[in-house]
Amino acid sequence: MKCYILSKQWYKVELRQITNTTDFMLIGEYTHTIDPKKRLSLPSKFRKELGRKVVVTKGLDNCLFVYSAREWNKISEKLAGLPIGQSDTRGFNRFILSGAVDAVIDSLGRILIPDFLRDFAFLKDKVVLAGVQSRVEIWNEKKWSEYKKRIEKQADNMAEKLGEIGIL
Repeated sequence: MKCYILSKQWYKVELRQITNTTDFMLIGEYTHTIDPKKRLSLPSKFRKELGRKVVVTKGLDNCLFVYSAREWNKISEKLAGLPIGQSDTRGFNRFILSGAVDAVIDSLGRILIPDFLRDFAFLKDKVVLAGVQSRVEIWNEKKWSEYKKRIEKQADNMAEKLGEIGIL
């Protein structure tokens, strides 16, 4: 707690440091194609932020999550701290961790998407890559379009709920 004097009156002010959970922010939406060898080119903007090594895993809503190695380490540490005595935390750990693969971004900016992950996310030729804060999501193009339409209709209600808890 620090004290400050303003206009001849003392004020006690509690200062809290707000720390960003990541050193970068991934934003934007890009449509790309998975080549016949199951490789996907990442947008150069994303490659700069992610680095050469990434982790690709099953995501929520039947998409894939792509994390930088550094972000993945943070997430796996948090998951390791969850109690194994609870069924839902065991299940979520299994879902995220068993579905994860290490990937190296090649010199042309591509990563290999294994068959089991392509099947999970229903990925065909065209996919959408969406930057979402500290991760990239990879979506089936049609499912992304359907999801976006549904969420856009709910945006006002979601904003109102976030406003109620002081976020917006």
